[in-house]
Amino acid sequence: MEVVETQLAGPLIIEPKVFGDSRGFFFESYNVRTFAERVGLDAAFVQDNHSRSARGVLRGLHYQIRQPQGKLVRVVRGAVFDVAVDMRKSSPTFGRWTGCELTEDNHRQFWIPPGFAHGFLVLSELADFLYKTTDYYAPEHERCLAWNDLTVAVDWPLTGEPLLSGKDRIGAALDECEAFE
Repeated sequence: MEVVETQLAGPLIIEPKVFGDSRGFFFESYNVRTFAERVGLDAAFVQDNHSRSARGVLRGLHYQIRQPQGKLVRVVRGAVFDVAVDMRKSSPTFGRWTGCELTEDNHRQFWIPPGFAHGFLVLSELADFLYKTTDYYAPEHERCLAWNDLTVAVDWPLTGEPLLSGKDRIGAALDECEAFE
């Protein structure tokens, strides 16, 4: 696998080695030893999640202020634009974002470490999105940074208004968000 650094310290794009021919393809989507060696983290994943969303759905930008989650995300059907925002006040890149396109064809994965908000926009008719987390979902600790915060200014590839959940419609501005030290 290839590990590609982003413009922020922490989030990484992981490009697995894919073996394919006329019958289809095979790739190793996760190996604890390889992940530790190549990414430099001995992450213990405790939960796997699967979401399906329609074109134009924007989920995020979510994070947990306690029980922060590292996430290893990928798309197995469709395409999304995936984003991580640095929520660590002590970081020189606090409030900055990085993003990448994840598709069923490029097989990329995106590592979002604890301390980052995460969200994605569905670019295809449907997208099946899988993610492994390093801590359990804790709704009482979940926070939501506004997807359209003017300070963060994520350059979402939107063609109209996104489809948002109720909680994503009322996400907080960066200067009002609870952040990590």
